Amino acid sequence: MLRTISKPFGKTAKETALPYSLRWQGKVYALIGLAGLLLAAIIFATTLGSVHIPFSTCFEVLFSQLPFPHIASPWPETYNTIILDIRLPRILLAGLVGAALSIAGATYQGLFRNPLADPYLLGVASGAGLGATIAFLIPFTISWMSLGAVPLFAFIGAMGAVAVVYSLARVGKTIPATTLILAGVALGAFLSSITSYLLTLFGEELHGIIFWLLGGLSLTKWSEVWTVLPSMVVGIVVIWLHARPLNVMQLDEEQAQQLGINVERVKLILLSAATLITAAAVCFTGLIGFVGIIVPHAVRLIWGPDQRFLLPLSTLVGAVFLIVADTLAHTLLPPTEIPVGVITAFCGAPFFLYLLRRKKGLAFF
Repeated sequence: MLRTISKPFGKTAKETALPYSLRWQGKVYALIGLAGLLLAAIIFATTLGSVHIPFSTCFEVLFSQLPFPHIASPWPETYNTIILDIRLPRILLAGLVGAALSIAGATYQGLFRNPLADPYLLGVASGAGLGATIAFLIPFTISWMSLGAVPLFAFIGAMGAVAVVYSLARVGKTIPATTLILAGVALGAFLSSITSYLLTLFGEELHGIIFWLLGGLSLTKWSEVWTVLPSMVVGIVVIWLHARPLNVMQLDEEQAQQLGINVERVKLILLSAATLITAAAVCFTGLIGFVGIIVPHAVRLIWGPDQRFLLPLSTLVGAVFLIVADTLAHTLLPPTEIPVGVITAFCGAPFFLYLLRRKKGLAFF
């Protein structure tokens, strides 16, 4: 009788042949290398713009902000303003948003075991888009704490849309994944149609609304970074801490329940955390597409599907990717700034297709 040996999900034969300790060490080295790459990307991005500043000068300006070293400043005082007040907040917000969208996409893909899942699956994008559109059209000014009308309404719209989807999909104490996805798609289409109708009625605000919908990080201030930082850090850490239950849930929800995982509780926590960081990300930057679906897949194709490494690796790769994309957005065609969502789609999709071609036959889950 012939025996068939099934190929492990998400692993090549070469990777399977390696001892577990070597595979584990390689992923740890990848985490360290990506952390160094992220730091280098932040410093390098500060050198680029309408005023070119040497890499060494940028490093010295940033290093001088640490509490202990005392460095004389031979550079012009305007460099401090350009780097610390204009470029650095924008770069850090891009890194935070990229990290948030990437790990949210990885979380949704793991929860639903669906390679097409992205951070906007449950109506976050359509809710935020409708909220931002209403904010552009209201004839008076609204602000709360450091949030203006557009980010405030976008955040409320995003969270409200997911709350409606969750309430529609809930059956007793369970949340069927298929029902949740279908409710998200249906509500998203409904809210998008309202947004389109408003755009048709109020064409004079069309340019500002369209630019927001395409995503951008221009005129970022420190107040925006400090506003989104707490929610993003909390959401990302919560998701990291649930990597093991998410690994177990890749088998089957019933098997996960038998292994002691409270599936519905884990699902609710992860959905809430992923939705929170996605809503916080889009409220200031608009709808930046492709990051949340391409980055987790690229990480999974290169380093495998183990959520303990997939989630932190996706966080770092997403941060680097969006910093690079935003740098290209405002340096390719000066003084015109390209919406960063255009750059992420233009650069990310071909790279993902290249990876998919090289790793063909590799299972996603």
